[in-house]
Amino acid sequence: MSRSRRLVQVAAGGVLALSCSVPTAPAHAAPAAGDPVGTVRLVTEKRVTVDYPWAGASGFQYRPGTASVTTVDHPDAVPPAHAGPDDLASGTDVMTTRDGQKVVQKHRSTGVTATVTLPADQAYRVAVGWSVLTLDSTGALHVLRAADGTVTADTPVTGFPAGARPVVYRTGGSVTRVAIVYALDGRTSVGLVDLADGTFRTYVTGDEATPQLAFNDRWLVADWKAIRVDSEPGTQPTALTRTGEQLEAVVGDQLLLGNPDFVLGGTEAALTARSLATGATDTVLTSSFGGIGPTPDGGALATAGPSSLDWNIHRIRLDGNGRLTTTKAARVPAAATAVEGLAVAAGELLLHGATPGASLRYSGFSLDATGRPTGPQTPRSPAMVAPTCLGGDAACPQLEALGDGRVGHLHTDANGQESVVTVGLDTTTALSAPTDGDSGGRIAGSTGRYVLYNGGSGKQRVLDFPRGATSGTTVLTRDRTAAAIWGQTLWTPGSTPGTATGRNLKTGTSTTVTTGAPCTPTDLQAVNTWLYWTCGGTAGVLDRATGRRITVPADLGPARLADGFLLRENRTTHELLLTDFHTGTATTRTLAELPATDRNTGGSNGRWAVDRFGGHVARIDATHGEVSLFPSGVPASPLAQMEAQVYSPSVIGKAYPWAPVWQLNKPSTWTLTLTDAFGTAVRTLTGASTAAAVRPAWDGTTDTGGAARSGTHTWKLTAHPRDGRGPDLTLTGTMTLG
Repeated sequence: MSRSRRLVQVAAGGVLALSCSVPTAPAHAAPAAGDPVGTVRLVTEKRVTVDYPWAGASGFQYRPGTASVTTVDHPDAVPPAHAGPDDLASGTDVMTTRDGQKVVQKHRSTGVTATVTLPADQAYRVAVGWSVLTLDSTGALHVLRAADGTVTADTPVTGFPAGARPVVYRTGGSVTRVAIVYALDGRTSVGLVDLADGTFRTYVTGDEATPQLAFNDRWLVADWKAIRVDSEPGTQPTALTRTGEQLEAVVGDQLLLGNPDFVLGGTEAALTARSLATGATDTVLTSSFGGIGPTPDGGALATAGPSSLDWNIHRIRLDGNGRLTTTKAARVPAAATAVEGLAVAAGELLLHGATPGASLRYSGFSLDATGRPTGPQTPRSPAMVAPTCLGGDAACPQLEALGDGRVGHLHTDANGQESVVTVGLDTTTALSAPTDGDSGGRIAGSTGRYVLYNGGSGKQRVLDFPRGATSGTTVLTRDRTAAAIWGQTLWTPGSTPGTATGRNLKTGTSTTVTTGAPCTPTDLQAVNTWLYWTCGGTAGVLDRATGRRITVPADLGPARLADGFLLRENRTTHELLLTDFHTGTATTRTLAELPATDRNTGGSNGRWAVDRFGGHVARIDATHGEVSLFPSGVPASPLAQMEAQVYSPSVIGKAYPWAPVWQLNKPSTWTLTLTDAFGTAVRTLTGASTAAAVRPAWDGTTDTGGAARSGTHTWKLTAHPRDGRGPDLTLTGTMTLG
């Protein structure tokens, strides 16, 4: 057994994200047994660089990293009235394939095809539109083009300097020109071949062996020198101020600059434009890097976006007034990454996973009342370092959802001392509570502010992470037994067989209930009024609201109590078995089967999780990075308060509002009304719960924006169940505005 964890570290980049696929069944259609209502896939938020195997007037192809090629159609593409080798302008939509000495050209919009056959002594160099540039055995260049569909017309290139050695052939924003970088007499020069007549002209001479360059039918920019293509012979190029950016493309009179060598911390690369006519600069796309390049119709393509959740290829063109316009042309899917751990609570799926080349992070995903994904993933923690876990755990780390938007896990420092860490309310905060040197433990349960920790030393601790705290503290230490925590009550075996005792962690008062267990339980779990116990071979549930005792199956592997049902993992058949007991009678069915690749032998379920605050079930799939979601089909209990942190602030304002927390048992939408001592309602706040916790913030102002009077105020909280089941919950109390 070994565990080596490191505390959370904030790191730039490497966030995780989620993409989802949702079945197209009606919103309230009941899924078939064993069918998920939706899936999510954990993906790296690290934006990928794309390349463009082909780009044309009707669309383009892109390839992210090592992924397959995707073809995109431009919705506004209009096929030309005529297309063919006799009309070079129509070559902006030609796709080229090679087969030995044959080059097959196909106009994508019209379907017109042509074949260029290379002579035996000529070698292919580059193709643009309907033209093919070759180099023969003597070092001479040729422009080949089909005539009458089958005959190849050969136009020798003229004007190319004698003795020059071509180094680079480059296409750009033109279908009638190709750039050639050549070496001659120890110097490097750049020129353009006019594919219409085969003439070559040198424009720029410099000292770089492979200078950056970009061009279209109006401008050539090479080695940070710019010149008009139609300038008079002998015209010298204009030197441009060098930057750390790359010359990406020329669109109209605008030079596009991107992919800088260096970006200051806290900023991101952008695609900018510099007018070659006036020198004016402008930002074209923020957060843009990677796949930027020209298209043969004189435009460009560029990737941009805040993360892989919104990483798009943009088409850049000129409008009717000669200004640059950008249009989103394609969304680049994010790459999947492995799920290392999962938890689900109060309509939220929380996943822990690695970003290749970066760090670990928690990611959250919202679910509707049926368990279907409802929106994009959001980062839910700082970046983190990789943990290791207890032997046999199929998922690492072990996660425990608190039901208030947070998730807890264990961390061991370099000295082997273990702490409980909670994250989830933002992307920067991680709260830690030490376990007094303990190690090799597990989180045995948690709700809201309280986490139950079972230490490897045999000690059991309740750790408190209250509202506004900067760290957690131990509020109770005892010898380790079966125990459960729900709200502010800790449940442990009673002093006599067949009983359990609930201790209020705030007041210290206790209550004892009769479970009917024939032994001292080896496991206790609590959810709402349900109290589950097991002795290994026997198990039961007590409904504390009615006193009913219900026998449920036992001894098939890890079990988790939820609201009105029990979920168990059969480690022989790898099935997830759901036992519904909410009516007082236990019935069991197979909910789903775990992938055959999962052979969990540890004490944690790891590969699946159940929502104790709503009833959904999540399971890691065999598909890389994918999680399936299942509804339990069991109705949730009515809204109820589990715990509250209501206080009277000494000072209140916009920077330090009154921020109470009401921990409920399932998600809600809420209204909070504050009434002054004169009976006047001064402020009404509304919102949706964070998971199952109501977290309003009042800055002390009235609905009209003025300052509320000091003194006692009555608050009234009305919470409406988000699943539509059961009545509204109304709570009242007072607070003092200082």
